[in-house]
Amino acid sequence: MAAVAAAIAAVGAAVAESPWYWAAAVPLAAVGVIGMWDLIQRRHSVLRNYPVLGHARFLLERIRPELQQYFVERNFDGRPFDRDVRSIVYERAKGTAAEEPFGTERDVYQPGYEYLVPSMAPRPVPEHPPRVRIGGPDCTRPYDMSLLNVSAMSFGSLSANAVLALNQGAARGGFAQDTGEGGLSEYHLRSGGDLVWEIGTGYFGCRTRDGGFDPGEFAEKASGESVRCVSLKLSQGAKPGIGGVLPGAKVNAEIARVRDVPEGQTVISPPYHQVFSTPRELVLFIARMRELSGGKPTGFKLCPGSRRQFLAVCKAMIEEGTTPDFIIVDGAEGGTGAAPLEFADHVGTPLTEGLFTVHNALVGAGLRNQIRIGASGKIATGADLVKRLIQGADYGNAARAMMFAVGCIQAQRCHTNKCPVGVTTQDPRRARALDVGDKAERVRRFQEATVSSAMEIMASMGVTDPAQLRPHMLRRRVAPHIVRSYDELHEWLSPGQLMAEPPSEWAADWKAADPDHFTI
Repeated sequence: MAAVAAAIAAVGAAVAESPWYWAAAVPLAAVGVIGMWDLIQRRHSVLRNYPVLGHARFLLERIRPELQQYFVERNFDGRPFDRDVRSIVYERAKGTAAEEPFGTERDVYQPGYEYLVPSMAPRPVPEHPPRVRIGGPDCTRPYDMSLLNVSAMSFGSLSANAVLALNQGAARGGFAQDTGEGGLSEYHLRSGGDLVWEIGTGYFGCRTRDGGFDPGEFAEKASGESVRCVSLKLSQGAKPGIGGVLPGAKVNAEIARVRDVPEGQTVISPPYHQVFSTPRELVLFIARMRELSGGKPTGFKLCPGSRRQFLAVCKAMIEEGTTPDFIIVDGAEGGTGAAPLEFADHVGTPLTEGLFTVHNALVGAGLRNQIRIGASGKIATGADLVKRLIQGADYGNAARAMMFAVGCIQAQRCHTNKCPVGVTTQDPRRARALDVGDKAERVRRFQEATVSSAMEIMASMGVTDPAQLRPHMLRRRVAPHIVRSYDELHEWLSPGQLMAEPPSEWAADWKAADPDHFTI
């Protein structure tokens, strides 16, 4: 027996000295520890019943979006942007072919399908696309806006390299970049691209110590050559009606300097403005901003809600004899800003109805010829842009499509600071992956190709200028055997109609609209 025991001990010692033993023993021990912890922990019922194996459920849940995007979804049914749209943005940004073989994959007989009406007499495509003159009667320094521009995205939400690439692309292509409400950073200014400086409820970049509006700092920065327009943000499509919180951990020295806030302290953007509380005060503050900026075009951005409230703003414009130079309509489908799911899914007016409200209200009040309308919300193709022009816009802004152009892969990790391609992160290691020079050229190419596509579509419809587009040129299938034009689907007011004899559908709201109260 002693000999057997000695032999077993010798074999055990030999096994213990083998690297294979430890290669197997260490993982097995780790699995054992994990299994014991799973059994005693109280947070996850799955792990208590299925120790170790239950972790597979959480792993699969974590990579579910990627599995869905790459292996499950069809080319035309992904969300927020399907593969077809993402691909055409990537191809145009890279300057490669954007044609598709073998016809459309979409069901053209499905209710909700929309199409543009071609002409039997197409026109030649203009050599140069038209630009939109922004500047009403009170504006002394008008700006000629491109048909497609970079929509509002702040430094802080985007990395420095992403902001640089967008601005450099805008400078090369001759279009504008909206700064977002995060202030004017050096990355917005370095390349000299045209800017629309957006001011939000936090007044970042022109902010007093107690969080109010600083007219002196605003006037100084608005006088900069790159700032071509100034926009007051009332609300945004992703989360209309609520403010924002920037955690102190993200407020580094650079962001603190750009936003005029203390470093390391949490910054709260309230849901409302301090500078006005009535429609009349809003209109007068817009006029003051224009004066402080030296006569540059000044307007506001909103995700529309109550039609009555917007009509109250129109009445205030009429009574005060002053108007904004532009209004940016942000649709509820907009989404670069992280937002609570309930707000993203259920609050705010989609862009189509928002454009109808704003355009018709201004027409009916006799103000439309003084005010330009920008449209923002999932504009990624030439067809998207033409549809929005038909629905009442003068020009379009794109945010997520521009993010695709600088490399976004729709990983939907924007709010985690772990963007895999360096677009929406402040992590220097991740941000360095984004090559500014290469991505700037992609932004330029995407914008140029998309506007060119829009002009080709308009030429195929028999028009050479957006002003020639009419609602009957856009059709929508409302039932399997019924198609209606937008001229038939919606009521379009005539100039000054609200002032003379409001139609029955508008009469109650027009009568109740009060320029001194935001009555719902």
